[in-house]
Amino acid sequence: MHPLPHSSADTSPTGQASAASAASGVGAHLVRRHGEAGECGFTLLGRRWHLLPEVFAPTHTDSTELFTRWLPFPAEGSFLEMGCGAGVTAVTAALEGCARVTAADINPEAVRNTHLNATRHGVADRVEAVRSDLFDALDPGARFDVVFWNSNVVHAPADFAYTRDLEYAVFDRDYAAHRRYIRDGLARLSGAGRLFLGFNSLGDTARLDAAVAEAGARITEHTALTRRAGDVPVAFRLMEITR
Repeated sequence: MHPLPHSSADTSPTGQASAASAASGVGAHLVRRHGEAGECGFTLLGRRWHLLPEVFAPTHTDSTELFTRWLPFPAEGSFLEMGCGAGVTAVTAALEGCARVTAADINPEAVRNTHLNATRHGVADRVEAVRSDLFDALDPGARFDVVFWNSNVVHAPADFAYTRDLEYAVFDRDYAAHRRYIRDGLARLSGAGRLFLGFNSLGDTARLDAAVAEAGARITEHTALTRRAGDVPVAFRLMEITR
């Protein structure tokens, strides 16, 4: 693994403001696009899936496909996914041999969607879908061999007001969710557990680094690949966070 790379973009205050504005614009476009998907079926990773309205659509970005391919699912172990969306990654974890899978999302429709897809693929007995704001609704004593979140990378200012559930999948107000995920995720690991974060170049690397430092942790890049999201090249990065 390699240390998290830093962008070579303009790091002056003007350059940073311009980059943040651009990311915010892309984020707003993503929310609109995902909201237009409606209820439908789709194929991903060689399987058919169901998508409910107002749930993050894995067909509109390569993140779900890439991170699901890259993750080291613990055979016979436990897996926790934050922000499960339609449930593709969580269900795949069960199909790949995880004995216990917990899928959490703040969006109640995403929780229902994950349950539908777990039932569709015959793993509803091993996939528990829970409505939760990160770890809040989980059993305090639960520990996991792998914890993963395909995070809401676009930074939003502290006064940002969420107006629909889909925005939680794209925007993170003041990067508070990233700070909580890193801090609480490390505490949720089993003895040899591993904490992963799905990030991309629309995110704020400086704020992510600050959140990692605040938790007394370090972050390394596990795998990365650049793809296009519409007309925008996006570098998708699977990172691992350790003490």
